[in-house]
Amino acid sequence: MIEYENLKAVNHRFSKDLVKIAQETIDSGWYILGNRVEVFEKEFSNYLGAKHCIGVASGLDALFLSMKVLDLPKESEVLVPSNTYIATILSILQNNLVPVLVEPDASTFQIDPKEIQKKITSKTKAILPVHLYGAPCDMAAIGTIANDYGLYIIEDCAQAHGTVQRGKKVGTFGICNAFSFYPTKNLGALGDGGAIITDDDGIAEKIRFLRNYGSKIKYQNETIGYNSRLDEIQAGFLSLKLKYLDEMIEHKKNLAQIYFDNVKNPFVKLPLSHRGHSTYHIFPILVERRDEFRKFLLDNGIKTEIHYPIPPSKQKAIKELESQGKIKLESYPISEKIHSEEVSLPISFSHSVEEIQLVCKVINQFQ
Repeated sequence: MIEYENLKAVNHRFSKDLVKIAQETIDSGWYILGNRVEVFEKEFSNYLGAKHCIGVASGLDALFLSMKVLDLPKESEVLVPSNTYIATILSILQNNLVPVLVEPDASTFQIDPKEIQKKITSKTKAILPVHLYGAPCDMAAIGTIANDYGLYIIEDCAQAHGTVQRGKKVGTFGICNAFSFYPTKNLGALGDGGAIITDDDGIAEKIRFLRNYGSKIKYQNETIGYNSRLDEIQAGFLSLKLKYLDEMIEHKKNLAQIYFDNVKNPFVKLPLSHRGHSTYHIFPILVERRDEFRKFLLDNGIKTEIHYPIPPSKQKAIKELESQGKIKLESYPISEKIHSEEVSLPISFSHSVEEIQLVCKVINQFQ
């Protein structure tokens, strides 16, 4: 059986060092906001070419705090892809802001700058592009729109560690930008974790005390804060795996190229290649007869996933907000097509070239 993802196998090569880091952290007696967090924050900001990295408890918290620190007026509108994962939209709602769903480009699956421009109103304050599947959004076009209309950019980089756009790594285009270190990510912890990236000294300082109960000095609280801190063990694990991130990315790019070179089935639509800039956290294809296709692969020993089966506009929680007049929904045919046809193929650091070649062979046999 070719698994879609095998985290045990992915982390096996690091197991001795992971155990060593865990034991050293246990022996140190310091488990929250210590030296390992500081070291990882510096390493990751250097890797991205950014000034500040602030470790937090999850990718959702990274998004939430990125918006919270901007102190946008209540019910301001934030433009967001209509085909993103629900966490992106939750972070907007949790800040008492209004998500405005924007259709993606049908060829890239990324938010369409032309559609962004159509959705801007006097209430629009920010654009929240999501680099889905590890592929980059068109940040040049988005940056031009943001400058023209005086809008903030907050990048959701949860799936795009190391992704490059026009010579810069994503996570360095916005005023503050969010990463997730969920275990399945290309840079994944062994638990939850996240980080916020910014070049703004003032924003970085505010986020550091917002994540820690609104406190810079112990037992002195300057503002209403939150408990959202990357812990020492996960920071240590991430520092270790960051050393291998580019190797992991290169391996996944090589696997992706096998798909591009070998999948010839006319029933399968491949993603845009992005000319090597995608880091392929996910390798998404579109298949009209999705259930039949997935069953065929499973019957031939290949597991797949769907990212994601239900579009945000169809989620019960979002529909209830619409019925209460708190969000306005429209028709999103491109997004709905993606959500109804998307299949994620195996493309893990633990997969071999031979396994992916076999997946291609089986795909080509589907009729």
